[in-house]
Amino acid sequence: MFASTGNFVVYAWNFIFHHEVSPLRNIPDVGTRHYVLQILGVMWAVSFSTAIGSYTFLAASVLGHTVLIAAAAITVATFTAAAKKPDLFVRGSGRRSDGEHE
Repeated sequence: MFASTGNFVVYAWNFIFHHEVSPLRNIPDVGTRHYVLQILGVMWAVSFSTAIGSYTFLAASVLGHTVLIAAAAITVATFTAAAKKPDLFVRGSGRRSDGEHE
């Protein structure tokens, strides 16, 4: 099991990074081949760092979006209640008219 895993790792490494084995071998100029491999390496480094950063801040993002969605829902519920049942906002609150006493 470990030997086959080790062989797989070596094969995968060579397929990607060995200039005579990877598909980049079809580029005739070794300098251009190296440049393309460097660009691919930078692309993967940026991709992984962006993904890990996104995963790290995912919880904070979810919490922040939940708060914003809840605030929007409360606002809609308040506006709907004010339009359909404005008496909900009058009972027992605010100033009373001169003729009313407790």
